[in-house]
Amino acid sequence: MSSETLITLRLTIADPVPGVHYSLQQKEAVFDSRVAADAPLSFDVPVRLTDDGRVLGDFVRREGPVRRFVYIRIGSMAGDPSAGWQRRAKIDIHDISATLLDQARKGAVLEAVLPGRGKDGTPACATVKPREGWRIT
Repeated sequence: MSSETLITLRLTIADPVPGVHYSLQQKEAVFDSRVAADAPLSFDVPVRLTDDGRVLGDFVRREGPVRRFVYIRIGSMAGDPSAGWQRRAKIDIHDISATLLDQARKGAVLEAVLPGRGKDGTPACATVKPREGWRIT
């Protein structure tokens, strides 16, 4: 039987669209909805890391046998019924390096800094890649 370690993944939206609601998706529900201002917006995501490197928990979604990701909900999906957007940003977590995961097991927080806007200036959505990969904070 494998053991699990609780670790924290921090998702920081570097330049969110001010006035727009953002939240995490916990299972199928809105979690920790906030309205963006002119500053970066961070969400701490508690997840469980197994001995064999799998990431599990209520915030973790999966596609196929390997891909794991976390959703950030945007606009009406984040709890704002009057929003002009109904979007989600998908942040992959299955590709975090074993070295970083080992640091997280020892208590380090792993952070991904994400772009908050698409090329058209609206909230970034679909698969959103960290600006510089995952890092220890």
